[in-house]
Amino acid sequence: MLNGCLADTEYLEVTARSGHRYAVWVTTPPGYAESAEPLPLIYVTDGNWAVGLTAPLIVTQADPYLTIAPYIQVSVGYAGDEAAQWAQLRNRDLVPPGEPVGDEMRRTLTAARDSGAMTPEHVDAYLAQLADTHADVFLEFLTEELHPLLQSKFRVSETGHGLFGYSYGGLFALYAWLQATSPFATFGAGSPGVAATDSQVFPLIAALSNHDPASSARRLHVTLNEAELFGEIPIYREIGRNLLTVLEELHARGRAGDVSRAMLHETHLTGLQASFLSYLKTCHTRSGSIHGDDARD
Repeated sequence: MLNGCLADTEYLEVTARSGHRYAVWVTTPPGYAESAEPLPLIYVTDGNWAVGLTAPLIVTQADPYLTIAPYIQVSVGYAGDEAAQWAQLRNRDLVPPGEPVGDEMRRTLTAARDSGAMTPEHVDAYLAQLADTHADVFLEFLTEELHPLLQSKFRVSETGHGLFGYSYGGLFALYAWLQATSPFATFGAGSPGVAATDSQVFPLIAALSNHDPASSARRLHVTLNEAELFGEIPIYREIGRNLLTVLEELHARGRAGDVSRAMLHETHLTGLQASFLSYLKTCHTRSGSIHGDDARD
């Protein structure tokens, strides 16, 4: 469970008011012990999978070729016996309430069951979590329970905090951005799993006010992988098309200036680390500039 294998990382287990228990890895940057400077927190979902790929990138703060500002990473996953079920439990926590299960997703799960890639029990558990989703409850845990706890244990700044997620975690980051959730100032949505054309994110976009003067303080960075949009796997093409519709709807609402985006030369499985680094280089720089292949929408 990587609870003692990462440098400069403290492992916690926290029981939420919901009764769910979470694993939390807190990774501090180079020079943290010698400094008194309070730092922003960057929360990363899917900690059981993502912490090993994203937490080591904290050393990029010391890269002289980059301008990534210091931060503390908070990776959130599942503890104890539930760690082995993280791929199902994440559906409960990362998917917005009432999110429909699209036809392409059902076809994908059926094909995985028929080919033996997933057992029937695994498919049933996956769909059961998607039938009762509570991203709102998990978001409340992060903002109202975990964040105050970490403020009491670490040197945490008042502003500048971030939230990053990938796939369904990216959907969660997009959902949180649309909710204008404090304390986050930046949101990284890697290949957000908008897997249904009637996703709950679309009414949330429709409810946005045009040209909100406060919106410029909340940055959304979106990445998509070429292999998803142009590859042979229908569910990833569906997600890619839906994401383009999300961006088009945001443009129509006059919110294009609040969003940056990047197309990555990755697959859905290899894109996590590249997406997180793209988010860091775009949204967490000392100068606030935009680098490399990242661009404004």
